[in-house]
Amino acid sequence: MNTKIVKIQSREKTFSPEEEKTLRQAGEIIQAGGLVAFPTETVYGLGGDGLNQESSRKIYAAKGRPSDNPLIIHICRLEDIGFLVKEFPENARKAADAFWPGPLTMILPKSGHVPYETTGGLETVAVRYPSHPVAQKLIEYGGGYVAAPSANLSGRPSPTAAKYVIEDMEGRIDMILDGGEDDIGLESTVLDMTVTPPQILRPGFITREMLEEVLGEVDIDVTIMESGNSRAPKAPGMKYRHYAPKGELTIVEGPPEQVVDYVNRAAAADKAAGEKTGIIATSGFLNEYHADVVKCAGDRDEEEVIARRLFAMLREFDDEGVTRIYSESFQSQGLGQAIMNRLLKAAGHSIVRL
Repeated sequence: MNTKIVKIQSREKTFSPEEEKTLRQAGEIIQAGGLVAFPTETVYGLGGDGLNQESSRKIYAAKGRPSDNPLIIHICRLEDIGFLVKEFPENARKAADAFWPGPLTMILPKSGHVPYETTGGLETVAVRYPSHPVAQKLIEYGGGYVAAPSANLSGRPSPTAAKYVIEDMEGRIDMILDGGEDDIGLESTVLDMTVTPPQILRPGFITREMLEEVLGEVDIDVTIMESGNSRAPKAPGMKYRHYAPKGELTIVEGPPEQVVDYVNRAAAADKAAGEKTGIIATSGFLNEYHADVVKCAGDRDEEEVIARRLFAMLREFDDEGVTRIYSESFQSQGLGQAIMNRLLKAAGHSIVRL
């Protein structure tokens, strides 16, 4: 397949005539059953018609994704949610008013319009209203209901720039819209609204604390920070290994000085054994680490910076041929919980606690 790659320069809600033409063409591809990768405020998505079971099958095939891993349907108008769900309860409306458009996905009982191929066989549907203007316009031109997981091969780090979409998806899909780097860098928070209290199934930029200010009590699924979950996933990223670089990743948790000492000794041993070593470090200890490649995630207090950098760093290690990676750990509250969730998935829950 010949994949058309087109740059979209504008990050506003108004586009040039040429960009508008491109977006219309991309929407026509989706309505005809094809696939288009596009930027969102979180990561790049791989879009297809969420109401077309064949399109959903194509998404799974392009990603090499297990078909029981649900897809998120993206909308561009709040009123469109009524077509997708059996009911839209008051607490879900409160969350939508507070966080949509934005990086929040809500799980609700699906209507008969949504095929099981999109929901992974479940009676629930995951819905998001993104804030990125390119995403909104593409969804509009694509028919209003675009199913879109992250635009990467299954198991690989989610792409935050078009070059990584091209690396994984060129020749597999019809079009890639290059809208530059994404702003947030981690996928949306997934909130299950079919249970009481609402439950976070995937942490993200919208934190538990932010949700509780609007909804009151919010629970967190126990498997977010655990391995070995055998239940059918209700949301993307719950069951399978995700976000993994090609090199083997280990997280090291403990007092900072001990972490530095352990990582340096382990990296030296790996290098002596012929591995190319890499380290993910925060700025306060950056100069104390020794490896072939040491990457700065940012200041430990700047979690938004760390979140934005995380997937890009994992991809960069691949670009540089790193085969053994060590990372500092991060706190398990607020946005730090989302960062740790992604790191644990990327490491296959390989963590050393000192």
